[in-house]
Amino acid sequence: MEFNHVPVLLHETLQGLNIQPNGIYVDCTVGGAGHSIEIAKKLSCSGRLICLDRDPDAIQVASERLKPYNATILQKNYSQIKDALETLNIDCVDGILMDLGVSSHQLDTVERGFSYHYDAPLDMRMSQSGVSAFDIVNRYSYEQLSKILFEFGEERFSNKIASNIVKFREVKPIATTLQLAEIVGNSIPAKFRRDKNPCKKTFQAIRMEVNGELEHLSIGLDDAFDSLKVGGRLAIIDFHSLEDRLVKQRFANLCRGCTCPPDFPQCVCGKKPRGRLVNRKPIEATDLEVKHNNRSRSAKLRVIERI
Repeated sequence: MEFNHVPVLLHETLQGLNIQPNGIYVDCTVGGAGHSIEIAKKLSCSGRLICLDRDPDAIQVASERLKPYNATILQKNYSQIKDALETLNIDCVDGILMDLGVSSHQLDTVERGFSYHYDAPLDMRMSQSGVSAFDIVNRYSYEQLSKILFEFGEERFSNKIASNIVKFREVKPIATTLQLAEIVGNSIPAKFRRDKNPCKKTFQAIRMEVNGELEHLSIGLDDAFDSLKVGGRLAIIDFHSLEDRLVKQRFANLCRGCTCPPDFPQCVCGKKPRGRLVNRKPIEATDLEVKHNNRSRSAKLRVIERI
């Protein structure tokens, strides 16, 4: 199976994880194993790598590429990290990585229906099971469609796009990516279509709804941090503002101590910080990396250490 994967922010991620040769590490989004292979190379024979992914294609490819290393590969979502570790009788780990968003393989495999550049069945399922983009586009109400386009896609023309989707599907189902792309394009005024493809936000929103991305991320963040040893690190690579806002806020809360009102003479809540930020600002790709890998352009890396 062809599965090209250029790991984003690779050097910065490895540095952020502070890998110990005999440690236990989890790559929650193994994809084409780009990050995982480099993590595995830094481990001794007593070190261990656990790799998760919801996509069966990724599991197949990663299993082959990681054969030379002490790696365990499981088909699970990153929100299932606690279940995965319990299955392996592991209480806590030294480091965890989540590389969020859609993989290059998923985008480039036309029949997966993630891309608005090619004609394909509306799908967008990372796990290749469950509710598809077709189901959402053809069964959600106008109100539901408008809501997810506005909230997940931050699309200013969400009402018009949702209205036109409903009108089109009354005649026949919207079955392909290009059918949806045409509806979106016709819903956005011409002057707003000049600089970038008008479909990007709508396809992002529907993909996020199909895969429950923010819900899984919220659960995964909490459970991943709870699975760290003291001194262990959690590294998150995200690609758009909604993900980054959630990660930033969750990390800030983990690093916050006393929450008593400022006029209290002494602390009564007893809350202590549970983590510390390894990098106070998100790490972004260099101009050189962006030149060689355009996907890294919007990537942000945040790292937190359990204390």
